[in-house]
Amino acid sequence: MSTNTTQLQQPRRVERLIAGMPTSDGAGVKLTRVLTQDLQRRLDPFLMLDAFGSDKPDDYIAGFPDHPHRGFETVTYMIAGRMLHRDSAGNEGLLENGGVQWMTAGRGVIHSEIPQQEHGVMEGFQLWLNLPGRDKMNPPWYRDFKNADLPQFTTPEGVAVTVIAGVSHGVVGAVTRDGTQALYLDLHFKAGSSFTQPLPPGHNAFVYVYRGEVTVAGQPVPAQRMALLANDPASDGVFVQAGGDAKALLIAGRPLNEPIAQYGPFVMNTKEEIYQALADFRDGRLGEEAQART
Repeated sequence: MSTNTTQLQQPRRVERLIAGMPTSDGAGVKLTRVLTQDLQRRLDPFLMLDAFGSDKPDDYIAGFPDHPHRGFETVTYMIAGRMLHRDSAGNEGLLENGGVQWMTAGRGVIHSEIPQQEHGVMEGFQLWLNLPGRDKMNPPWYRDFKNADLPQFTTPEGVAVTVIAGVSHGVVGAVTRDGTQALYLDLHFKAGSSFTQPLPPGHNAFVYVYRGEVTVAGQPVPAQRMALLANDPASDGVFVQAGGDAKALLIAGRPLNEPIAQYGPFVMNTKEEIYQALADFRDGRLGEEAQART
């Protein structure tokens, strides 16, 4: 139980609401791309957020067969269902309800994500977090966290918080990143509860509601909407309230302010680095040195 409460002088306002775009990826997995490529500069260091959820096996059963990544990190958070990860270093991990996989692609990894169920609900999120240019060619790394391994606390107001990354109310998350200072919280509200999180005014931030409805600085944000938070210089954090039961992600980070060159699963700083990634993938060099660290 956390007893740390924080008062804000000027909570961030909602700059705009975003609905996301229905699409498919992998071998036909249906999902909603909440953070699209045209928002990458505005929400730097975040490159993408996909929300997937269905109880129809045809929407997800084929999963994401072998595919490459270079230059960024992927954070997969499972709300329901089971997903098996395998990569080019022979690593394997099973993501289950409430679990997180944090993978740093670095200089390159080839991996697959395949559902381990034939029926039932498959639901979760995948966030792409950019790496600073100096770290893009670091060795790959990944870690699986079961739900019980993720730091969690409940505020005095009754909000249950899972700290996937960063620090909230004195609780340090499963992962911390010096470069991007990423904050990734899953917030479960009881009716009438509220949550406060201090944020540096220069950090880009958003709230994605996936159950119920919340208000952010007084503005309603319904389910399946992302509230992009304004970067007012005088703002000192975010204030979220829920009239009824609700669940939302709060994600924030320090912008890298570096050029973004993206071609599909490769995100670098220049076109030349993208050409090199394509050549390395074509010639079988991408992922050959992948290794896991714990």
